Amino acid sequence: MKYYIGLSLSSGSALDSGVAVMEENGDIIMIDKLYKMNDIMFFFDNFSSLKYSEICVSLPWDRTMLNGKWRVLSKPYQLVSTNPNMPNQDNWTQRYSHRGTEYLKSLSEQGIPVTRFELYLTRQSMHLNSCFKERSPADCKFLQQALTNEWGIDLPANMMPMSHLEAIIGAILARENSKNNSNIKQIAEFRDMKVIDVIKNPNLERLCV
Repeated sequence: MKYYIGLSLSSGSALDSGVAVMEENGDIIMIDKLYKMNDIMFFFDNFSSLKYSEICVSLPWDRTMLNGKWRVLSKPYQLVSTNPNMPNQDNWTQRYSHRGTEYLKSLSEQGIPVTRFELYLTRQSMHLNSCFKERSPADCKFLQQALTNEWGIDLPANMMPMSHLEAIIGAILARENSKNNSNIKQIAEFRDMKVIDVIKNPNLERLCV
């Protein structure tokens, strides 16, 4: 029996990180919230079937604003590398946080498959993106319903936390990477780890036939 673990890694310990464990048949057998990096490490170190698992971890945004005057420039959206008038001081253009990368590398060195994913790109590829404000209750409810309708994930009727739903996306991606690798593409590399995405939703293709 293989297990597929999705981790929606937050940018800091003040925000919740979601973890979801999926079986080979697509059933979610465990879901939880974690906060500190020590909690995440404790979870993986004590997961009894870790050597039979594949892990897919989201890339957390780097929320730090090291210089106040750059707040107006909206760091994640500025193509500053081509503008000599905006020097990259204190690494302020860094879009993704390096949080947890050293620990994830140590898991990879133990022979455990670990990949990364960009949450918002993957939501688009999986047909899970909505027109609602990001991480709002409406966006959360839409994602929960879309996971059931588009990917056949059996979820409760009551609204789940967004971190749980995002972790389920990672678990789906890990499962797809293992069982249907031809439907996976590498879109980037982050800190020597592959950043992957799904090519298409095979469930939608089957419905169209």
